[in-house]
Amino acid sequence: MPRRGRKAALADTTPKRQVNYRQLKNPFPPMDVFSTDEIASMHEASLRTLEELGFRVLLPDAIEIYRRGGARIKDDMVFIGREMVDAALKTAPKTINARAGVRDRDLKLELGSLIFQPGAGAPHATDLTRGRRPGTAQDFRELVQITHHFDVLQIMPPLVEAQDVPTHLRHYFTMETQLTLTDKLPFIYSRGAPQVQQSFEMLQGFRGLTDDEFAEDPWCFTIINTNSPRTLDIPMARGLIDFARSKQLLIVTPFTLMGAMAPITVAGAITLSHAEALAAITLNQLANPGAPVCYGTFTSNVDMKSGAPAFGTPAHFQASLAAGQLARLIGLPWRSAAGSAANLSDVQAANENQFGVWGCLMAGATVVIHSAGWLEGGLTVSYEQLISDVEVLNMVAELCAGAKAGEAEIGFDALTEVQPSGHFFAVAQTMARYNSEFYEPILHDYANFGTWTERGAKPAQERATKVWQDILAADNRPAVDGGRVEDLNRYIEKATAAGGAPPES
Repeated sequence: MPRRGRKAALADTTPKRQVNYRQLKNPFPPMDVFSTDEIASMHEASLRTLEELGFRVLLPDAIEIYRRGGARIKDDMVFIGREMVDAALKTAPKTINARAGVRDRDLKLELGSLIFQPGAGAPHATDLTRGRRPGTAQDFRELVQITHHFDVLQIMPPLVEAQDVPTHLRHYFTMETQLTLTDKLPFIYSRGAPQVQQSFEMLQGFRGLTDDEFAEDPWCFTIINTNSPRTLDIPMARGLIDFARSKQLLIVTPFTLMGAMAPITVAGAITLSHAEALAAITLNQLANPGAPVCYGTFTSNVDMKSGAPAFGTPAHFQASLAAGQLARLIGLPWRSAAGSAANLSDVQAANENQFGVWGCLMAGATVVIHSAGWLEGGLTVSYEQLISDVEVLNMVAELCAGAKAGEAEIGFDALTEVQPSGHFFAVAQTMARYNSEFYEPILHDYANFGTWTERGAKPAQERATKVWQDILAADNRPAVDGGRVEDLNRYIEKATAAGGAPPES
């Protein structure tokens, strides 16, 4: 047997780096952008907006729920009293236990928790090998697999629209893909009661849950966007009701762009966003008190020269901080968002997304949506940018683990071993920890220029291409019950034969 060097022998026994990326806590103290009095004034202005100016609601069933709850109704305008909002905030849970496909992927949503989701809802996909294109079923499946690979992306997004799958059948495809290719918390679009109910049935059957088990904790989530300013459309209102009655997780998210569908100031835009979120949360809680719901905002500014959305800007950062202050005021878990307006996976995209992520971290966001891969203000998900952004999220996750300073970490013995002007490469502490002490990047290359050149002088984008291609080639999937897969396929075949379920609008 050939002799092995000391380093080779140690490699067999030294521990690999193990950090839990699946359940994270934000290690940073939240940062304020406004004073306590200013935040109180914004909250008061939001309540006044709902009481005096009202909220337009397009779904008659929702209007009736508001009416029974005590709101004043005039045509499709709903005027919500502050006592209704206060009651809703008292019944909305402060902690939500979301159940994934396996228990070690379960999530607790509360202030202080930290959950990342990649870019979502884009009509296009892009990568260096195939270029920019309308999203397809293949893109959706590939991006689900890439998302599943990274533990730091703890929940599934809708990623891209599979435009080669008809809209009345698309929910079957997206549910089947999520249930068979990942065991993370799945996403369900709120595109009308029939599609939502069928998605619930597929999920409940695949997880093998009784009705009581399905209603005990949320097993999926959706995003509800208001139509700023002060409008709630039919599918979003229906989603607020349907998810509440089934006790599944709902994340309320007004999308307010300063200077366009919201006031041009940070304070004004967040005041409007807060009012809309409170109106939506009130409907959700009126439909079923105690239903799991997250407060949320996605507020940034537009480029006043073109009117195009801008992300990762100072105003975006400040808006996230203000939303965090309001979330802490009402005590609910909440979501914010990163993302980029860049057209390519380039330095602009990296700068904007990272600045947006840090805004969410400093604001104390529970869920950070669009944290990886989101370009063109949401029009495209980039494979390479997703990999590049995940590198940053992994490093954030490392910070969440904290640094230890016990006797072994302080290492007085190591200091004793090394004489002045010596080095620590070979001391016992280094040899015991060299394989596990530092984060190992998935994309970044720390080689010097000569070594990097010998390896082909590949820029980060090209290296990112290889990363996602290797993930897809490995095709690692969670273990699934073959019988439940067959049952799911039979359900889809039967529902498809019956005509599917067109989206409601």
